Amino acid sequence: MKKFTIWLLSTVFVTLIACSIQSISADHESSEGIFKDKSEVNLVTTQDSDYQVYLQAVLRNGDGQLINVTENTKTAAYIPHEIADYVFDTLMGEKEIITIDNIKYEKVQYTFSPTLEQRWMGMYPILEQININIKVEGDALVQINKKTKDYSLWKIHYCADFADIGHYDGLQCIPVFQVLVPTLTLEPTDVVIQQWTILRELN
Repeated sequence: MKKFTIWLLSTVFVTLIACSIQSISADHESSEGIFKDKSEVNLVTTQDSDYQVYLQAVLRNGDGQLINVTENTKTAAYIPHEIADYVFDTLMGEKEIITIDNIKYEKVQYTFSPTLEQRWMGMYPILEQININIKVEGDALVQINKKTKDYSLWKIHYCADFADIGHYDGLQCIPVFQVLVPTLTLEPTDVVIQQWTILRELN
């Protein structure tokens, strides 16, 4: 009986590992996984999905005076993968249950204020499993501290090592959620505060 139990547990363990590898491999190859190809992330719109993603961007000057408040209404996208659920469930804070038009949703709000370097690189990490150093030095640092820049696409990035799923181009941060808002022109000293509101329909 003891040998049979060990054999059964070993078989189950090997099966679980094999299925995990196939699932991860399928994420790369499937149109519903993380990557479309080796250089592009697979994003889908939130229309007719379980997710609704909203962003309010509050822009203030270096002295804290309000310049602008802008928000998206319908244009949003996300990765149709369990990473989106993981980020929503574990990294975005406390949830509440709300009802809109007789539909129940989990609601989370997440506030983020990107640094000048993050804005310049377009990299907005919610979690870094690996160390992502955004260092700008020399002439580049002088340039970003002098120039204004237009922004209309804001993202929430999840940073990790994706080499295990066949992604070889070195992409380490993927946009899990993103929205398109009316264009903001920011001075280097301006501060933008992102207030994300994400709803996920309860099944």
